[in-house]
Amino acid sequence: MKLHFKNIILLLVAVLQFAVARADENTTFEVNTPLMVSVGEPFRVEFVLTNGDPDKESFEAPDFAGFDILAGPTVSTASSFQYINGKSSRTSTYTITFVLVAQNEGNITIGAARIKSDKAQFSTKPTPIEAVKESPQQNNEAAAAEQGTALQNQLAQDDILLRLNLSRTSVYKGEPILASLTLYTRAGIGGLEDAKLPSFNGFWSQELPVDNYQPKRQTLNGKVYDSQIIKEYLLYPQQAGELTIEPTTLTAIARIIVRNNRNFDPFFGSSDEVYNVKRKLSTGAIKLNVKELPAGAPASFTGAVGSFAMKADLPPAELKANSAATYTVEISGAGNLTFLQQPKLELPSSFELYNVRSTESIQTTTAGTRGFRRYEYPFIARAEGDYEIPGVEFTYFSPEKESYITLKSEPLQINILPDPTASASQPAQIITGTAKESVRQLGSDIRFIKLGDPALHSAAAPLMLSGRYFALLALIVVGFLALYIFLRRRIRDSHNTVLVKNRRANKVAVQRFRQAERYMREGNRHAFYEEMLRALWGYMGDKLNIPVSSLTKENIREELQRRGCPAEDATRYTDIISRCDEAQYSPAESVQMSDIYKEGVGMISRIESIIKR
Repeated sequence: MKLHFKNIILLLVAVLQFAVARADENTTFEVNTPLMVSVGEPFRVEFVLTNGDPDKESFEAPDFAGFDILAGPTVSTASSFQYINGKSSRTSTYTITFVLVAQNEGNITIGAARIKSDKAQFSTKPTPIEAVKESPQQNNEAAAAEQGTALQNQLAQDDILLRLNLSRTSVYKGEPILASLTLYTRAGIGGLEDAKLPSFNGFWSQELPVDNYQPKRQTLNGKVYDSQIIKEYLLYPQQAGELTIEPTTLTAIARIIVRNNRNFDPFFGSSDEVYNVKRKLSTGAIKLNVKELPAGAPASFTGAVGSFAMKADLPPAELKANSAATYTVEISGAGNLTFLQQPKLELPSSFELYNVRSTESIQTTTAGTRGFRRYEYPFIARAEGDYEIPGVEFTYFSPEKESYITLKSEPLQINILPDPTASASQPAQIITGTAKESVRQLGSDIRFIKLGDPALHSAAAPLMLSGRYFALLALIVVGFLALYIFLRRRIRDSHNTVLVKNRRANKVAVQRFRQAERYMREGNRHAFYEEMLRALWGYMGDKLNIPVSSLTKENIREELQRRGCPAEDATRYTDIISRCDEAQYSPAESVQMSDIYKEGVGMISRIESIIKR
């Protein structure tokens, strides 16, 4: 019993001394490598920090020129305790391991590695290694070769896959597509790097949040994978034809666990080592068919695609002259709500229509864009009388029914009563049937008509058969011939659709810029960038005669340089398009709308002056 109690006391003393033991030696940092390696066969390089606590992220690996890194860096720690003649000591090691492969035979030097411990800098010495054709008979090299073979065997070629899954591969122009970038794995993933995402040329794209998505199991090609959606987009094709989505590429870092039986510990047994193995992944190019909308669209169709409903809030059926009222139209449903344009409201000529106000509530989900857009048409009735306001028409294309559907509000019979605030002594007379700019007040600009013999007489010689008569006649004949030649040329040119589009390119772009300027004043960012992109893409398609299906930034740059436009101007033009694409759905306003507007107008003016036909 006393002997047993004595052993317990000695064990407690040993444990207490272990807790306060310090290393007998100073901190060192060394590299362990074989003297000779075989070309093409893996081997291990270990950087060992002894009796030190490394600072976080302070390790600087050397330049492994002449070697390929198969795996690493892998970090492992170990400690040992000794109790001899009443003195205790403790030794700790922090090891960073790489698995390398020599590229060519010869003497290759591994440079110095650096690390900080307790804010002190340590470095290894440059270490030469001889690479030979035949494998050296050394135990550590054989272990490294065994390790490299195990890594290759554990990570199969299809253990990590990257796919861009589309909700559909054949759609109509303007119909939304859900694109999900999904990672399929059968191995542990330590991280992703070097990601290159597609630019989605020919599409209007909006990125969706993926934070709430959880990994799930899926079967692909007969194998079970853990799938994780890492990016998701809602795509709206803006061109018809066969469109190509560029490949998405990235590098996945797989974590390979290998059991290590060489360092056997009597207390803990064998330990597992974790290696990082990089695998480059790509989705490959994806093609999909975008169908053009059917011909014969009604005049009220402005590009809406989806399923919509329309509600109209009509003004009162009886108003007093010079009083204001509002005609409200609300369009709701699912589809490309972001691209909707306001329906046209036809009012009598004596009504003054002011700037239309637009409000919206739009939610973007994986099923598409849902919500409503409301348009308010404020107007003032100037003249009394009975009028009829035709119903507002809105037409959209339904991909489900593959047809155009027209919605129309009820016509409004409105009675405009006299204005009680008008002056009784000089009532205002309103000229109806003219534009509002020509309406004016009468009663103060008519003078008395003179009575009696006017005593009129000719102040000049008669024109008939005079020199001026024949000169005027000749001028009329020449003018008629000139007009005839001009009309013949215009008729001929009108049949040349390419020439017509080329001549109208600048005019159409100016009209779209004016619309974009109005959106900019209203603060409507989505509509502004949408109209800017239509102006920039449309101008180049008409001016350079590039089909819509082939209208890309690369084609624009090449065609502009071929027409004599400087390369820097061509690049600047496509950069403006890219900035509009990025700013359209950016959560923060990275660029000013006014700057984009000025640059776009300036570039088209400059290109118009360079390209002559």
